[in-house]
Amino acid sequence: MKPLTSNSGAYDVVAAGHVCVDIIPTFEGPERPLSEILIPGKLTQTGPCIATTGGSVSNTGLALHRLGVPVRLMGKVGGDLFGQALIDLLNARDPALTEGMIRAPQEPSSYTIVINPPGVDRVFLHSPGPNDTYGAADVRLDVVAGARVFHFGYPPIMRRMFLDGGSELAAMLKMVRATGVTVSLDMSYPDPLSEAGRIDWLPVLRNALPFADLFSPSIDEIVYMLDRPRSNALRAGEAPVDGVLLSATAQRLLDFGAAIVLLKLGDQGLYLRTRNDVARIAAAGRAHPADAAAWAGRELLSTCFNVHVGGTTGSGDSTIAGFITGLLHGLAPEDAITAAVAVGAHSVEAPDASSGIMPWAQVQARIAGGWARHAPALVLDGWRQQGGIWIGPHDRHAA
Repeated sequence: MKPLTSNSGAYDVVAAGHVCVDIIPTFEGPERPLSEILIPGKLTQTGPCIATTGGSVSNTGLALHRLGVPVRLMGKVGGDLFGQALIDLLNARDPALTEGMIRAPQEPSSYTIVINPPGVDRVFLHSPGPNDTYGAADVRLDVVAGARVFHFGYPPIMRRMFLDGGSELAAMLKMVRATGVTVSLDMSYPDPLSEAGRIDWLPVLRNALPFADLFSPSIDEIVYMLDRPRSNALRAGEAPVDGVLLSATAQRLLDFGAAIVLLKLGDQGLYLRTRNDVARIAAAGRAHPADAAAWAGRELLSTCFNVHVGGTTGSGDSTIAGFITGLLHGLAPEDAITAAVAVGAHSVEAPDASSGIMPWAQVQARIAGGWARHAPALVLDGWRQQGGIWIGPHDRHAA
């Protein structure tokens, strides 16, 4: 396994972008649908409240930290009680984590109320705070220059990042990539009634993805951005998520410029598609795969591991943290996506985003110990299975 190193010897990843305080009520007793919990005028009793850090910076960054990856966080917080609470929570983990954090004393901090009953997909009530004013000038290049990976998350809830065709996002990614770091970009699902939900996302993606080595949206997020009618059909249950949709969606994103595309599939696992271009894979920054040929032209899907679900908050971010860790350790693509879904599985065993995640060696040992997986419920015509990995028809190793 490749040891973790960095340019400065201090850290390997900068996790930047959206950060907030998550307020998570816990629920006791039998599982109930949301329609029986969120009733106007009705008092619903909850258990103790968990106050924790949230957003891409915290979820991905702390997952990396728990996996043993040296990481620095670069989110933006206000000067109020929530902002101080967020810094205090991070400092309690490791004061070094906050060395790149940005303070905006005159702005109210971001918070999210996470309604996450067992057995029910979560609902978020979110206030963006200073995430809306985050821009390229907030990125400390002196910190980025010491890292191997720059991971940026959640442009759809960071207003400056999606305005004007994503010009600020593209400028930031271009500036960061010029330092030689591997650029990783993640998304979130925009509120359809918000400004972000109404814009045309195609120009944003076309402008940003030439500077993204790794792009990792969920299938729901990216279909909403690329094909609104198809997204509506998916949400209504009138169209399936299948191998054809995954392949076509990923190909568009590769054509926009990304080197590696990951599509998060929730409880169906993680899909990987890469450019069939060894030179582009080898040019993917300081954390590029050592064996670029083994990564070029791949199409794989890893199914999820069996777990008892305590909560799904941050599971996608944790999955990406697992993939980045696999990349840093020099894993083959099959092993990297297996590690990714394993870290995501650890995440959902706890109600918050990261406390269920074990150190990297323990994650690997659990995989090696024969951890059982779910069978995929997706239609994967033309795919073949190899253990817990499914190999797609566009994979250059497909028989």
